[in-house]
Order: sequence, then C-alpha cells, then structure tokens
Amino acid sequence: MRTGRLVTSALVACGIAALVVPAGAAAQAMLRSAVDTTLLTVGDRITLTVSVEHASDASVAWPDSLDVSPFEVLAARAMAPETTRGRTTSSAAFQLTTFELGALEIPSFDVTVRSPDGSEQRLSINRFAVEVVSVGVDEGGDIRGIRGPLSIPVSAVRIALWMLALLLATAGAYAVGRRLRRRMPDEDAPVEPLLPPHEIALDALARLEASAMLERGAIKEFHIGVSDILRRYVEARYRVAALEMTTGEVLDGLERVGVGADFRDGLRRFLDQCDMVKFAKVRPSVHASREVLALGRRLVEASVEPLAHEEAR
Repeated sequence: MRTGRLVTSALVACGIAALVVPAGAAAQAMLRSAVDTTLLTVGDRITLTVSVEHASDASVAWPDSLDVSPFEVLAARAMAPETTRGRTTSSAAFQLTTFELGALEIPSFDVTVRSPDGSEQRLSINRFAVEVVSVGVDEGGDIRGIRGPLSIPVSAVRIALWMLALLLATAGAYAVGRRLRRRMPDEDAPVEPLLPPHEIALDALARLEASAMLERGAIKEFHIGVSDILRRYVEARYRVAALEMTTGEVLDGLERVGVGADFRDGLRRFLDQCDMVKFAKVRPSVHASREVLALGRRLVEASVEPLAHEEAR
C-alpha cells in the first residue's frame, strides 16, 4: 500500500495542470505546476515550479506572499519570460520546507494573468501530496542478527590486577565517604531556596545576549543556545520534556497540561525561527537574531504572572 501511494504521488507530481478559458481574458492562458520530489526528510527543501503560457502582450502577476502551511517558503525566484511563436511562457520557482512529519499537502494558490485591455484571468496550481519522514530512516530495511559474545582470555596476572584495582577503589571510596561525613552541614542550618524557573531562564538569556557569539558569526550556535534555554524553561515550568521533543510534540504536550493558546502560539513562532536556522541552514542577520532572543524573553516574562497565581493557590 505504501509503494502504491508513493507511485500515485509521483505521478501527481509529474502531472500537468492546464486551465483554459474562452478567448478574451489573457487569450487562453495555461498554467503548469510540478514539484521535484514527493518524498523528503524533515527540514529538507522541495522546489515547486509554476509556468504560465500566455499571449505575448499579457503579463503574469505572481503573489506577493504565500501561505502554503504546513510548508514554509524559503525563497521565491521569477525567471525571465521565454517567447516562442507568438506565445510567452513566464515561470517562477518556490523553495519550500517543513518540520512536520507524515503525509502532508502543498495547498493550491492563484496566479493572475493581465492583458493590455485590463482584463484578468486567475489560474490555480495543483495541490501536491508529499510524504515527510524523519532523519535516519534505514531505507534498506536490513535487520542484522545479534552477534554472540566475544571470548576474553583470562590469566592469573589479569585476575590479580583486577583484585588490586578493586581493593584500591574500595579504599578510595571509604576515604571519600569519611571526608564527606566530616563536611556534612548541620541539618538545622537554613537551606538556600532554589531560584524559580523564570529567573533562571532570564539570567541565561541575559548572559547569552551579552556574549560575543553573534559578533563572531556563530549564528547557528546562538539559535541553538536560545532554543535550549526556552526548552529548559518549559521543562522546569510545565513539566514537559521539551529538550527531547520536536516542536510539534512540545506544543502538543503544553496543550495537554492546559497551557494557554497565547503562550503556545508565541512559542511556536519562536521555535520555528530557531529550527529554520538549526535545520534549514537559514542565516538571519544579527538584528534578526537578537529579535529572536527578545521574543524568547517576552514569552518567559509573560508567563511569570500566571506562575505567581498558581503558587498563591
């Protein structure tokens, strides 16, 4: 079944969508769209190519912005028109990526063709089914048998050395134990309270902001650091194992424990920007990187008041 679905998706990707209108608006413009693959790993790039054949005196208006969720547009490039036998072909290529897994779909969007008399024609691209798999999948499916234990030759000298090492380790542990018992604090002495999670996170963000990481050009390391700070805060604050989860799993975990939609939406925007740098090799400016850190700080500060209410109860 899986093979059949992939073949069907590949046929759809290689297919041609052509919309024809009666003579008049833009003189029977036709649209073709295709993707270069329908199977990719999370964070990889997929290229969507759109070509419009139209009258030579008409023009194509490409969309200023695209919402192709769950995919994100990394780059868009309009190519020089080509004219053959009185017909012109205008083309554009869109580089997309996604960090979600499973069977996804690139949604349709419209392209406008304008003729000299002011009339317009709207054409829609195909929708494409794409399957996204996680990194590290073994496509060969080779399952190797378990090897038997290796035999280790044992000699009398080796046994003696093991016994000596065991005696030394026991003596060392005893000495360390006695020293620790002497240094044990008084049980009646006051215990210094631990800092709350938001103070720990804000302090870590301040230290990262004051570092020279961005000036050294360590853009990716900076985004990994700021992402880890917010993930540790989520773990300490909401008891969600964010450091071991994908962005989608973190948001699902927060929803299950009843965290509000405002915090979850802000965290999604924050983690998406960090993931674009970590996995998609996007390299933002120093100013944009500092804006990501500022967004993380606002998320932590916005959650301080709800935390105070919970402690009061």
